[in-house]
Amino acid sequence: MTQELKNILFQVTLSAFLFANQFLFSQVKNSIKQNVVIFLVDDLGSGEVACYASKFHETPNIDALAKNGVKFTQAYSGATLCSPSRAAFLTGRSPARLHLTDWIPGQKQINRRTLTPDWKTYIDKDRLLLPEAMKQNGYSTAFFGKWHLVPRPTPIDMELDDPSKLKLISKMYDEHMPEKNGFDENYGGDHSPNQGGRFLYPKFRDFPGLAGKGTTHDCLTDILTDCAVDYLDRKKDEPFFLYMSYYTVHTPITGKPEYVKKYQKKLADNPNRDYYMKNPRKAAMIESLDESVGRIVTKLEEIGQLDNTLIIFTGDNGSQGNEFVPNFRGNKGTAYEGGVRVPLIISGPNISKGIISNEPTIAMDFYPTILESIGLETMPNEHLDGISILPALKSNAKLPKRNFYWHYPHYDETTPYSSILSGDWKLIKYLDDNSLELYNLALDPMESLNLIDSYPEKREQMVNLLNKELNSVDAQPAMPNPNFDPNKFSGGIREFRRVKGG
Repeated sequence: MTQELKNILFQVTLSAFLFANQFLFSQVKNSIKQNVVIFLVDDLGSGEVACYASKFHETPNIDALAKNGVKFTQAYSGATLCSPSRAAFLTGRSPARLHLTDWIPGQKQINRRTLTPDWKTYIDKDRLLLPEAMKQNGYSTAFFGKWHLVPRPTPIDMELDDPSKLKLISKMYDEHMPEKNGFDENYGGDHSPNQGGRFLYPKFRDFPGLAGKGTTHDCLTDILTDCAVDYLDRKKDEPFFLYMSYYTVHTPITGKPEYVKKYQKKLADNPNRDYYMKNPRKAAMIESLDESVGRIVTKLEEIGQLDNTLIIFTGDNGSQGNEFVPNFRGNKGTAYEGGVRVPLIISGPNISKGIISNEPTIAMDFYPTILESIGLETMPNEHLDGISILPALKSNAKLPKRNFYWHYPHYDETTPYSSILSGDWKLIKYLDDNSLELYNLALDPMESLNLIDSYPEKREQMVNLLNKELNSVDAQPAMPNPNFDPNKFSGGIREFRRVKGG
């Protein structure tokens, strides 16, 4: 055999070897399970992110997610307050179906026209939560931040002074912590509705998993992110489900002092700029939030998992406080769009980049969407009220037309209501006096013109749709209060309210 022929045979053998190895590597790579990272931000309305509407807040890392994924313009939370919204996220079921319709534990029963129903301050244990489904399929799971799904005695329970019931609720406390609901690790999650006075070092260290962590330069958002980055380092060689459920930007509105000064200066340097949101403390909190998102995305890239990770960024309900998004009416807790419109950005493997989708979505969709995205069978008997929105992520396809509804049979400085969105039409029914409001969002996104008397046929149709939806999930009604004293009635505030919990 000549030397030239030997060289040719060597090159052929080498090429075949390299091709085989490349094929095997690609097969191994393709068999690796896709990771999931969730960013759920407390009280973040869509107008508070720069890539949506804000001209004052600075969110370059969140904006980068939008450029690398799909940004939804009509994304809805499952409820207008946090506990029911979080339950909807984890179960794929509406709060009305779960009978978990208020923030835990809710407000004290007061002299109002209707009575608060005997609602649940927990998720039934027979539900298979999203993290439990992930864990059953070989995922490492970790929770960071606000949980707020632990049963606590409601004000009504405490008034009844029923020792057996209170003892049962106390026993259930541990059973409803993140560790008993599908999460291997928990950093920060307990019954707390907000961070209280624990945003800055060292007060945040009494949260679960945070003892001894942090320095005087850290805020709660920083230390939760430190824990998440450490988790990613430890779990980089196995599939993981990271659920970052921020306490920020819930009240108390505060921020790292150096960031607050930065935004105070920004206001001083731009006295004539029309900033509709211009609270330096909230802007400081949002900057810390944005840094956190950036650090976690950077870590995913460092461990070689960014291209193998589904990332979802959203809020649990609309904005809280006196700063409002100019293109929506109302805020957190109200029946209007400002109470349920949230930002939603999704990026990951095989997802379109830089797409803006106008398809309506709701929090119950995340459960089936995540399962389908990572190649698992969806479980319609669990996530009864959500659908997979994967088609809208991969090809910007249209989603099936659906009705969205919300049900809040409580007084919490607001009036009990139910509402339904069907196409462009939205109906609100106040449960204390059965008054109705009807809006066409395509023509009137600010919900400023009540059309209830102008379209009687549409009114009847929408009322029937709402009743059908509520009946189908056995929604708990707000019943008339036989002891209501109109002489002591102080009324209800239907919008632009402050929420004490949630």
